[in-house]
Amino acid sequence: MTGDEAPAEGRRGMTVDEAYDRCRAITRAEARNFYFGFILLPRERRRGIHALYAFSRLCDDSVDGAGDPDAKAAAVRARRDDVECVFAGPVPPDDPVLVALADAIQRFGIPRGPLDALVDGVEMDLATHRYPDWPSLKTYCDRVAGAVGVLSLHVFGFRDVAAVVHAEDLGVAMQVVNIMRDVQEDAGRDRIYLPAADMAAHGVTERDIHDDRMTRGIASLMQQQAGRAHAYFAGGRRLLPLLDLRARMCVQMLAALYEEILRRIEERGFDYTRGRVSLPGRRKAALMLGSILRALVTRRR
Repeated sequence: MTGDEAPAEGRRGMTVDEAYDRCRAITRAEARNFYFGFILLPRERRRGIHALYAFSRLCDDSVDGAGDPDAKAAAVRARRDDVECVFAGPVPPDDPVLVALADAIQRFGIPRGPLDALVDGVEMDLATHRYPDWPSLKTYCDRVAGAVGVLSLHVFGFRDVAAVVHAEDLGVAMQVVNIMRDVQEDAGRDRIYLPAADMAAHGVTERDIHDDRMTRGIASLMQQQAGRAHAYFAGGRRLLPLLDLRARMCVQMLAALYEEILRRIEERGFDYTRGRVSLPGRRKAALMLGSILRALVTRRR
């Protein structure tokens, strides 16, 4: 696949451009923060990010929501087959996500390992609804978020191998924020992503979480998770000087949005029973503008 207008895998009908357009539409509809966070990338790299997001969304949809566990397991197996086909072929000619992803893999030298890790992560949601400690939860975060950071890094381009660790750190930080923001929603699906050892240390029981009782123990437990997120954000921000200006602007934007969500969670006293934290459009715009300015004064190493 060398030309944007060339039909993928010699098929008739859908072009690579059309496949990327479908991935862009998926990204814009399903993840507006993510979509606008990467809007400053050059067109080719932006399309690569859209392809990665669309496949990540497909993975998430395989296990989320109500449904037959056997059907979900079959969907995860299908995602494993998808990873195999985008690297070894043939790519289904009418699947826009796989057509675009296969093209992005060739264009940017995306490795297979993080894609396999992503599927491993979503598979964990089939059988693992509790995590005994932070190391076990960290494994999950590495797979569903850190791996996405590494995949995106290959689209951005990098020279320093240290960038890989920092990209993983940023992904983990964002996933911890997601966990903190979605405690109530996840509990409604009988999923608790707060480490059991941390819960016990703060005197928090599963009943406390299911009953939406905001206790001092829960506040201190959530504060511990916030400290963890801040530490990983600090590691993730070390990625910024390793990127070129346009990639740096985009990563700065995304990090700023998630750090603002974390700040608002903290301002609420970690009371997730008050509803899911979200950011108004004006605040997002201000954060994006500030991120561009900060990226401009960050020297690349």
